[in-house]
Amino acid sequence: MSQAKHGIQSTVASSLAVLMFVVTSCVGMNISFAEDTSLAEHVAQPTRKISRLQKLDFRRPPVLPDIKSPSVETITRSIHDGVQFLVDDQNPNGSWGSATKTKDLNIYAPVPGAHHAFRAATTSLCLSALVECAADDDEARVAIEKGEAWLFEYLPKLRRADGTAMYNVWGHSYGIEALAHLHRYHADDTARTAAIRSLIEQQFEMLRKYESVDGGWGYYDQRYQAQRPTSSSISFVGGTALVALHRAKAIGIDPPEDIVKRAVAAIHRQQKPDFTYLYGEYLKDRPMREINRPGGSLGRSQCCNAALRFWGDVEVTDNVLKHWLYRLYERNGWLDIGRKRPVPHESWFQVAGYFYYFGHYYAAICIDELPAAERAPYQAMLADLIVPLQEKNGCWWDYPLYDYHRPYGTAMALMTLKRCLPAE
Repeated sequence: MSQAKHGIQSTVASSLAVLMFVVTSCVGMNISFAEDTSLAEHVAQPTRKISRLQKLDFRRPPVLPDIKSPSVETITRSIHDGVQFLVDDQNPNGSWGSATKTKDLNIYAPVPGAHHAFRAATTSLCLSALVECAADDDEARVAIEKGEAWLFEYLPKLRRADGTAMYNVWGHSYGIEALAHLHRYHADDTARTAAIRSLIEQQFEMLRKYESVDGGWGYYDQRYQAQRPTSSSISFVGGTALVALHRAKAIGIDPPEDIVKRAVAAIHRQQKPDFTYLYGEYLKDRPMREINRPGGSLGRSQCCNAALRFWGDVEVTDNVLKHWLYRLYERNGWLDIGRKRPVPHESWFQVAGYFYYFGHYYAAICIDELPAAERAPYQAMLADLIVPLQEKNGCWWDYPLYDYHRPYGTAMALMTLKRCLPAE
C-alpha cells in the first residue's frame, strides 16, 4: 500500500516538474514575441471554426446543404430488392421473425410472451411495408394474404409477457397501423373492412388495459407489476401509439379520446424547449443526461414531433419539423455509430442501435407533413442516408434482436424510401 502511494506521489511530482517547465517556457516565448514586434506580426492568428450545424431557431427554416439524391430508378430498385427480401423471409405460418439467432447478451425477453410481442410487431410492420410499397405485386399480395391471416389469428391473443415486460404495446400499436393499411387495401370488401374495424377497436382496449397509470405507455414495469401498469411513460412508445391511433382516425375509426389526451400530456411532460424529448419520464430530474440531449434524442424527436402534430399541437410547426430533419442528416453519425452494436445504449449519447431505422421512418412521416413543394431536399437527405445501407440480400438492419431485426429494419427502411419518391 505504501509503495503504491509512494509511486503515485513520485508520478505527481514528476508531472508537476514537467508542467512547470512547459509553463515557464511558454511565458518566455510570449515575452520574446512581445519584444520583437516584427515577429509578432508574422504569427498566424487562429481562425474561428464555423460549425455547419445551425442553431435551432424555429422562427425560420434551416439553410440546407446541397445533397444529390439517389435517382428515382435507384430508389425504386432498392425498394424492389427490399420487398423481395420480405417475401422470401416470411415464415411458413405467415409471420415474420423468430426467437433464434441469440447472442451473448440478449434483450430481456421473458418467454414466451415477449416473443409473441416481438413477432406481432414485426409482422405488422412487414404487412404495412408490403401494402405501401408492393400492393400490385403478385408475390407480395400472396405474402400479404398469409400475413393478414396470421395477424387476425394471433393479434387478439397478444398480452404482456409478465408483470415486468410489456413489449406487447409495440404489437398493439403497429398492429393498429397495419390494420389501417389493410382497411384501405380491402376498401371494396365491406365484410373484411368491418372485421378490420372490430379488431382495431379491440386493440384500442388493449392499449387502454396496458396504459401507464401516468398516461402513455412504457415497456417495463420495474415498480410494482400491478394489474394497471406502473411503468414510467416512455416518450417514443407513446409517440408510436399516437401515430398508430391517428392512422385509425384517418380511416374513420376514432380512438378513445381519454387515452389520447393522457398520452399527449405524457409526451408534453417529457418535451424540452428545443423539441428534444426525454427517453422516459423517470429521467425528468436528469434532463441533461446524455440520452436526453439532442444527440441522444435524434431517433425520438421525429416520432414525438409527428405524434404531437397529428393530435393538434400547433407548436410543432413546419420549421420545427424541418430543423429536426436537417439535424437528423447533419448529426446522423450519433445514430449511425450505434447501428449494429450488440449492446443497447453502449454508444455515444447512450444511443441504441434499434433507434436507427425507427428514427428515419418517423422522419419520413414528418416529411409527409410538409407542403409538397418543400419536401424534395428533405427526401434527398433521407434517401442519401438509407439507400447505401442496404445489405447484399436486400435487407436493412440496425440491432441484432434475435431474428426480428432484418424484417423490422427492412420494413421501416422501405416505408422511409417510399416517402422519398416524388409524389405520383
